Amino acid sequence: MHIQILLYENMTALDAIGPYECLSRIPGVQLTMVGLDTGSVRTDTGSLGLMVDQILEDAPLADVVLVPGGPARGVVAMMGNERVKAWLQRQHAQTTVTASVCTGALILAAHGIVTSGPVASHWAAEERLKALGLAYSGQRITENGKVVTAAGVSAGIDMALALIDRLVDRETAELIQLGIEYDPQPPFTMHKTPEKMEAYMILSNKLADSRKQAIAGHDRA
Repeated sequence: MHIQILLYENMTALDAIGPYECLSRIPGVQLTMVGLDTGSVRTDTGSLGLMVDQILEDAPLADVVLVPGGPARGVVAMMGNERVKAWLQRQHAQTTVTASVCTGALILAAHGIVTSGPVASHWAAEERLKALGLAYSGQRITENGKVVTAAGVSAGIDMALALIDRLVDRETAELIQLGIEYDPQPPFTMHKTPEKMEAYMILSNKLADSRKQAIAGHDRA
């Protein structure tokens, strides 16, 4: 089985690394990080780099492709990138599964990979999905034919385990879940009330400002 994960500047690291930690444990799997250029891409925090091994045009046909999400500045760039569009459409024509995590669903939608039906994504992307003619499912994982989408960030782990069940078998998925000790017991019970969601968006804007400063600092260095 050959799996490709798209990496790009300003993406959210866990959107890719969470699924990677699960999918890379499939016996015999070939997993490649692909992108616009080989070398390091800097994630949305400004302080972590991930390595692209192969450019999109050189990537062979894969069984599974996965598109992570991130803040608007990285996702919007990928939504308008013709090279990403060509890669996605070429791959999707023959993949077994085309997947996204978080706002990666917006990239799939922008390039015509998913055009109808509900999709999972981060809750903050609901209005942007509607603008693209899609319905926000509100689910952790949503299957729409061979397009499988996951909600925000950590949901990529859930989706990857579900994909292993779908593409390999239940036992392998369960053993990998055991091996990575995935047994979520969050320290807080948090409900998505309008007040809490608004508070998070305020925090997110503050984070965006500090991350821009971190990126600028790395660029000067």
